[in-house]
Amino acid sequence: MIRKKGKSLCVFGAKGGVGKTSTTINLAGIFEAIEKKVLIIDMDLSGGGIATALNTPFTSTIYNFVDDYSNNRYKEFKNYITTYDSFIDILPSPKDPRQSSKIDSKYIEILLDKALYNYDIVLIDTNHDLDEKNLVILDNVDLILFIMTNDPLDIKNMKSLISIFRDLEKSNYKILLNNSINPYKKYFSLFDLRNILKANIDYTLSSEFFLKNFDEYVMNGKIISLEPKMPNIFAKDFSTFMSIAADVTKEREEEEREEK
Repeated sequence: MIRKKGKSLCVFGAKGGVGKTSTTINLAGIFEAIEKKVLIIDMDLSGGGIATALNTPFTSTIYNFVDDYSNNRYKEFKNYITTYDSFIDILPSPKDPRQSSKIDSKYIEILLDKALYNYDIVLIDTNHDLDEKNLVILDNVDLILFIMTNDPLDIKNMKSLISIFRDLEKSNYKILLNNSINPYKKYFSLFDLRNILKANIDYTLSSEFFLKNFDEYVMNGKIISLEPKMPNIFAKDFSTFMSIAADVTKEREEEEREEK
């Protein structure tokens, strides 16, 4: 049986500390809720924290995949992934940050292609550098989710990032305003932000989604979006995550209808 190619989403920001990792993990939980098989690739190669945030021990990493593939030792993709639960798998970043420099960017596209033929959804967490490896990811994913906060420095950087994408005539991105990182920063309204960025704010996570006990979830390896009370307690934010998931899967459903 030939498996259909999955859809990919890269979570990216113009600076650190905007909630990329937590958003990636919560999106994985949403996709699990709608019974999609998900792989999270941790492309923050020198400091990734997906496996740590999910309290999931691991052996193999992206470095092992690239090292084996480049030396003709590659056999099966499943040898490199770590299982979180029956729907979510992880491909962690290297344990040793020095290994990140040994990962040739030409293998990143190969890695992504193999992942897409093994999973319904591939979620990619990154750092905020526009380096060669991240550019390969950004050039090859179906959708990019830019995450920003209501912080002047972040807004300035995001404006520059969007300008670059406009110059490159790339439009496969959406913008998430994450008010849950620091609920006290309310410098600009949505109207102001749209005018500053000259772009739409597609989604918003509310300040109510700020969790003082977030570390407890990390220590227990839990995903907030999979908690039974999430749709009721954080109804607006649950709806936001569902909207993002719908936008990712919509293109795939349209492609499948066209094939029929």
